[in-house]
Amino acid sequence: MGIKEIDVEKVATAIEADAGEVLPDLRQALAEAKAGLGRVTMPEQILVRQAREKSGLTQAAFAERIETPVATLRDWEQGRFAPPGGVLCLLRLIIKHPELSRELSVV
Repeated sequence: MGIKEIDVEKVATAIEADAGEVLPDLRQALAEAKAGLGRVTMPEQILVRQAREKSGLTQAAFAERIETPVATLRDWEQGRFAPPGGVLCLLRLIIKHPELSRELSVV
């Protein structure tokens, strides 16, 4: 099945079930991909961006907080690379409990 033939709602529901949470921009991203517009946004990109935004930090500050090079964080947000599984787990925790990100600060 090609991207033009996908059922956006069915795919989005499956991805969200796998992620264990609602991904607000997912349906729009899938619809755009189906229509051939712009670039495809992956669920991992959305998670990275959501976690950083929920923490209220810039890319540089968030990268420092999670002890990751800022270039790596940018790659994750721009979809060049997907974060490893452990990082995805951490990001999901930060999205649900943004205050936890403060506890990651290096003392």
